[in-house]
Amino acid sequence: MPYKRILVPVDGSSTAAKGLQAAVRLARENRAKLRLLYVLEQHAAFTAPEIGADIGPILEAMKVGGRKTLARSQRRARAAGARTETALVEDLGGRVADVIVKQARRWRADLIVMGTHGRRGIGRALLGSDAELVVRWSPVPVLLVPARRR
Repeated sequence: MPYKRILVPVDGSSTAAKGLQAAVRLARENRAKLRLLYVLEQHAAFTAPEIGADIGPILEAMKVGGRKTLARSQRRARAAGARTETALVEDLGGRVADVIVKQARRWRADLIVMGTHGRRGIGRALLGSDAELVVRWSPVPVLLVPARRR
């Protein structure tokens, strides 16, 4: 099945970079377009230690960081020969996985490619697995790219 629209969540981590690498290869092979997605987790701003602090500047700094991550990822993908577009989506406290799946539906993606830490046991239980939830909820195939080989 040829893929024409590939959604790639990015967050600036080395794990996401591995997913982006794989997505770029697929995009070139299939002449597909990539949509690089950065999910701004607003609940992170609410965990600031200062109770009652104005979170406006915190959110703005997070948006700037997200835009920089998207721009850096887009430069890498374009330098490798992929057609790209970007999207920064604000999440009001839900799960990142839910945002990724909603964006895949709205953009009519054929495939989601994302890096995964490959956590097992207590690490996965404590942190949850957005990658696992994306696989469960996604209406399209999902390619998970491990951060490192075992």
